[in-house]
Amino acid sequence: MSKQDRVPELAAPMVAWLRERLTIASARGFVVGLSGGIDSAVVARLCQLASPGQVVAVMLPCHSAAADEADARLVVDHFAIENVTVCLDAAYDALLEALEAATRALAGVARPDRSDAEARIPRVNVKPRLRMTSLYFIANSLNYLVAGTGNRSELTIGYFTKYGDGGVDLLPIGHLLKSEVRALAHALGVPKPIVDRTPSAGLWAGQTDEQEMGFSYAELEAYLNDGPETVSPALALRIERLMRESAHKRAGAPIPEET
Repeated sequence: MSKQDRVPELAAPMVAWLRERLTIASARGFVVGLSGGIDSAVVARLCQLASPGQVVAVMLPCHSAAADEADARLVVDHFAIENVTVCLDAAYDALLEALEAATRALAGVARPDRSDAEARIPRVNVKPRLRMTSLYFIANSLNYLVAGTGNRSELTIGYFTKYGDGGVDLLPIGHLLKSEVRALAHALGVPKPIVDRTPSAGLWAGQTDEQEMGFSYAELEAYLNDGPETVSPALALRIERLMRESAHKRAGAPIPEET
């Protein structure tokens, strides 16, 4: 095994788990959507260590910032990961135009009162759902599994799009808090600009995770690690509300009990 292929001790359990999942699913490798952020970089590297030569990183710009693709390119070049780019701009524009026209045609349906931020949610959620469709096309074509990039911090409060970036086969870092992902990134040798980058889902210009959540990852981790008394009462209530309202995202579709 070359130095490049050695598995850091911190990553060894996750790499072994990924190999086991491939065996269970009779799959040949992994597809990872690469955003340019730390989470997807860590997952791509873990998958590469688990299944060398059988990982495809997919870059899916959708009216995205050029810096996102540049950061994603830095990761695939650094680790020499097979990769492909699929531009979703035209598909997004065409689908959104059709969807908005269809929704406007619902003359007999009352519209909810929403803020500008709430009103854009249906539009921006189309992006991760198009990306999910694209990743599964490639994965199905290769008999690969789609490796998700959500971490425990985000999953706990539902900070992901249902059937978008939440639509995956497995979540290799779903048990890790954001600070633990960062520590793992250092151990894996993820390029420093990626580790230091401000977390962002890239759904609109200037968007950041912490701004959208309304609190920092550090505050969320304090709540999760040490309890609600470590943050302000107002913040504890907000986190608990997010956890409660997003429970449906973490569960399968409900089915009535037999009567």
